[in-house]
Amino acid sequence: MSAEPQAPADADDTRPWIEVAAAVLEQPDGRFLLAQRPEGKVYAGWWEFPGGKVEAGETARDALVRELAEELDIGVRHAWPWIERRHVYAHGRVRLRFFRVTAWDGVPRGREGQAFAWQRLPDLDVGPILPANGPILAALALPVVMRVTDASVDDACIDATLAAHGPATLLQARRHDLDATGFDAWLGARLAAWQARGARVVANGDPRRLAACGITGVHLTAARLAALDARPAFDRVGASCHDAADLDRAEALGLDYAVLGNVHPTPSHPDRGGALGWPRFAALIAGRTLPVYAIGGLGPEDLDVARAHGAHGIAALRAAWRA
Repeated sequence: MSAEPQAPADADDTRPWIEVAAAVLEQPDGRFLLAQRPEGKVYAGWWEFPGGKVEAGETARDALVRELAEELDIGVRHAWPWIERRHVYAHGRVRLRFFRVTAWDGVPRGREGQAFAWQRLPDLDVGPILPANGPILAALALPVVMRVTDASVDDACIDATLAAHGPATLLQARRHDLDATGFDAWLGARLAAWQARGARVVANGDPRRLAACGITGVHLTAARLAALDARPAFDRVGASCHDAADLDRAEALGLDYAVLGNVHPTPSHPDRGGALGWPRFAALIAGRTLPVYAIGGLGPEDLDVARAHGAHGIAALRAAWRA
């Protein structure tokens, strides 16, 4: 097996990017496919998401379809554009454009003699994984729906949703009707029960204050994001973003996700100006290296259109709790 990939020491590397299309093949039960690089290829024996180089004249999606037919003998039916990762190896600089493939024709088989394995988070039973794919595993752990609380969502509704979805829930705890002391009390009375249900919880508030609450995730407003010099010391950190500058900042600080909107006008933010709309949303997140949720007048019925425009998923208030 090849030694662990190492980046060149030269920080001014100007080698051209090697463009690669990569697929996250997903089963309905949450399993995804990893493939082992065969003998004779660079980093033979390492595991990665299947895919390959984008050839001249191809789009990334064209390359994805071709590579999956050549490598795994399947025909792609549904492929959602997702995030981009850039990684510098000793042999070159690689830019990977990832797609989440949720439907295909045929049964995957290794046409090049490579091994492959269906895996499930949080535990993998294959390795080592190529470093460029590590952040993708972290992003895959994020549910495609973020549920946001507000004063209209009562405890019984939250409890019922967590009983039904549990670990598949990313919950943003937000209560703009409460002051800091009231919010801390509200969150403190509920956090342990939510976490016992398996929910991933991020609290919308001041990271300095929330650090004392025992929560492991924080969600930043755009104003707090702009004021930070470094990523807060939480396991999971995300932010609300409204423009390219906000998204640039979220990427620079190494956040785990962003929420971008509003896509459509909403009564909760009448003073925010014009809505983005889907074309502008897609343009803003194209080529981003972190997963981005769409927000603003959306519900679970909008999930497919959001993903078709490159979103990781949707974030919603009332509509997410009614589903």
